[in-house]
Amino acid sequence: MDPTPSDHGHRGPRTACRLTVQAAGCVLWRRSPVTGTLEVCLVHRPKYDDWSWPKGKLKRGEDALAGALREVAEETGHSAVTAAELPSAHYLANGRPKRVRYWAAEALSGTFTPNDEVDRVLWLPPHMARRRLTEPRDADLVDALLATFRPPA
Repeated sequence: MDPTPSDHGHRGPRTACRLTVQAAGCVLWRRSPVTGTLEVCLVHRPKYDDWSWPKGKLKRGEDALAGALREVAEETGHSAVTAAELPSAHYLANGRPKRVRYWAAEALSGTFTPNDEVDRVLWLPPHMARRRLTEPRDADLVDALLATFRPPA
């Protein structure tokens, strides 16, 4: 998907239209292997020293859902199956508008291996994840996940 002009971007006499950075990610969940309760996966990015959802910029021409699943695999080592699309986040990143599309996704299998981009993952109950997330806007996605969550029988 090519970047699209932002709603507040405009063409000036010497500047091009500010393009919205397109990104995608998932609120990755699983059943705890110990208790069977719902857990969500947070990633720690050492570059920013923050805790967030697995997400990243889309590659040129990449479908947002495919990009979200690619980012989950790259950042957590897990394959996943998506369910409902969750609300998108819109914010400025490095002075440019950014849109991140999110999906609820169940972790299927995989093993995390630390790398330069993500050095740690945490599987937490939703209430603990909400407090651990660095950006307050990310906590809203916990509520969105719980509102659409249909646990398997």
